[in-house]
Order: sequence, then structure tokens, then C-alpha cells
Amino acid sequence: MKRIISVLTVLSILLFSVSVSAEKLVIKGSTTVLPIAQKTAEAFMKDYPDIDVTLSGGGSGNGIKALIDQTADIGNASRFIKDKEVNLCVENNVYPVPHRIALDAIVPVVNKKNTVKNLSLSDLEKIYLGKVKNWKDFGGPDMEIVVISRDSSSGTYGVWSKIVLGKKRVTPRALTVPSNGAIVQAVASTKGAIGYIGLGYMNDDIKPVDVNGVKGTEETTKTGEFPISRALFMFTNGWPEGKTAKFINYVLSEKGQSLVKKAGSIPVY
Repeated sequence: MKRIISVLTVLSILLFSVSVSAEKLVIKGSTTVLPIAQKTAEAFMKDYPDIDVTLSGGGSGNGIKALIDQTADIGNASRFIKDKEVNLCVENNVYPVPHRIALDAIVPVVNKKNTVKNLSLSDLEKIYLGKVKNWKDFGGPDMEIVVISRDSSSGTYGVWSKIVLGKKRVTPRALTVPSNGAIVQAVASTKGAIGYIGLGYMNDDIKPVDVNGVKGTEETTKTGEFPISRALFMFTNGWPEGKTAKFINYVLSEKGQSLVKKAGSIPVY
């Protein structure tokens, strides 16, 4: 009798463990927001072990597309949603709700061997339109400028294009890369290169350049002194509920905002 009870107990435990599975939370989009999402997701899953978070990058456009296609619970974007994307949302019975989770500066970066320390917005426009092709024209070495940019689905590209280029086309000579990390690698390995990245990707392998004499920092972004800055967003389909609400609230909590800062971005609270 005792043996039968013991076997039944073991079976009930096994069946219970099989029936209980973690909820899945899928997050896709911006590579700028990705470090924030990674840090907060790691802490979140420790505090909520019953929820599994799956993360992927691919750019802001892909994050919002995943929201439209309903293949993600949260779409990360380093820019605001476009009118045409809102229309696609409505067509697919999706109601996009933006959640501002951080601030960021987009900082131009050059190779560490480049002596140029400051560029104006006008200088950057000339470089990215291909009107000036040598660093000596900006007081730097006699060296060809290698322009590195992001693809059009990138939110970072969208903000850069609007503020720096007035939405004009980047020079066809530009090397297009898919992520902030790829820009860091390309600039670090190419002497004449220039690129632009979010603050969270800054490291010692590259050199930041001031814009209009202002350094891109947390303080100058908050005060509005640094001219190339933006908000970072997480978009949800409607006002979030359940697991999605738990994660958004976690990111906006005191703990979550401290993780935003650790990720290299600027807390909103």
C-alpha cells in the first residue's frame, strides 16, 4: 500500500511539472534599445521565473513590423512610429501604444588615430552627403573620409537623417551596416572612418566627436544642449496587460531605470 502511494505521489509531481510551463514574452526591434532590453530582461526573469523573455534586434522598423504582424508582444524603437506604420497597425487591428523608457544621444565617432575632435552639424551634413571627402578640410590628417551609415530600417538612421541631413540622401559611397555594434567595429578597424552610434555602444575602441562644440553626454542630452538626441520607446498593442504590463512597469520602475543607466542610456525618471 505504501509503495502504491509513493508511486502515485511521484507520478503526480511529474505530471504537475510537465503541465506548468513559463509564459513567453517576445520582444523585437531596435539595436539601440537592445542593451536596455537585455539587462532588464535578465533581472526580470530572476524576479519573475514564470515568464521567459525572448529578445532579438533587427532595427526599429523590424520591431514595429513585428508588432503589426503580432509576432512580438513588444516592439522596440529608437524613434517614434511613422504615420504609414500607424495605418498598417489599424489595418491589422493593432493599436500601437508608445512607452518612453529612456533618452539617448546619437554621437558621431571616428577612429582613435583621427585628430579631429569637433564637427558642426553643417560639417556632418557635408560629410554624409559626400560633398567633402578628406579629413584635412576639418583640420585633420590628409586622409580620405570613409562614411559609414545605418540601413533605412534603423531608427538611429531615421533620427540622424532628419537632424543632420534634413532627410536628404546619404552619399552612395557610404558603407551601410545593420547595427550600432557593426558601426563600432567598422570605425575601430578603419583609419578614415566616421559613423554614429547611441551612447550605450560607446567604448574605448573608438573616439567620440563633439557636435557644435558640445559633448554627447547624459547631462547635455537632458538639457537639450547636444543637438542630436532622441527618446527610446517600447511599443505595445493596446494598453499592456499581464506579462507585457509586468515587463513595461519593470523597465519604468526605479530598479529598471537603474538598469537603463547601466546599459549606457539615460533614464527618464
